[in-house]
Amino acid sequence: MLGDFFRENSKVALAFSGGVDSAYLLYAAIKYGAQAKAYYVKSVFQPQFEFDDAMRLANELGADMQVLSVDVLADSMVAGNPVNRCYYCKKVIFTTIAQAAEKDGYKILIDGTNASDDAGDRPGMKALKELSVRSPLRECGLTKDDIRRLSKEAGLFTWDKPAYACLATRIPAGENITEEKLEKTERAEAYLSSLGFSDFRVRMFGNAARVQVREDQLRLVFDKRREITDELRKYYGVVLLDLEVRG
Repeated sequence: MLGDFFRENSKVALAFSGGVDSAYLLYAAIKYGAQAKAYYVKSVFQPQFEFDDAMRLANELGADMQVLSVDVLADSMVAGNPVNRCYYCKKVIFTTIAQAAEKDGYKILIDGTNASDDAGDRPGMKALKELSVRSPLRECGLTKDDIRRLSKEAGLFTWDKPAYACLATRIPAGENITEEKLEKTERAEAYLSSLGFSDFRVRMFGNAARVQVREDQLRLVFDKRREITDELRKYYGVVLLDLEVRG
């Protein structure tokens, strides 16, 4: 079915994040002979490793990729961080991509939303609908598990990449987002990653860091407790461990 989509829509612009879904979508577009251009939006909401992964995947596929720099915090609704912040952020990001794509001659804009994504839990999907963004993976009924399996079969290094939400999600809704808060979040998470943690979060809780890890990595937290505390205290007043572990 995905092949049919790209045969019917043979020239597409892809909102590309370097994550599992958009990575497979870029691979599939090329595989099925579509003329596809990937647009990566670089902002303070994305950590460096996401950009590095996007660049690596595009290079491995020989894909046409353009990097667009966007100041998302210039939008007061994004910086104000309301409950539906994702809606306003998506509007900024996808409007920027759509404008660049139109200049390049692309009239169809697609993204990596899949059939497992619940529209009720994602305010950003309202923005995608308003901007007429197509979601081929969702349209073809491909779930996250399907995409991971197909990505593994295709030899994409992203096949087992943990799900990742942007850095802004670490800041409680209603609390103003600043570049400083995002930077210390990225530094804290980069440090934990260097210790071997995966699929974790360092969330802001007042002046505290609330660390969330998978249950199978709790032992590593205790083994590295002193190192973690010393490093994160550079950025936060208190370091807390959330015992409601990540699924």
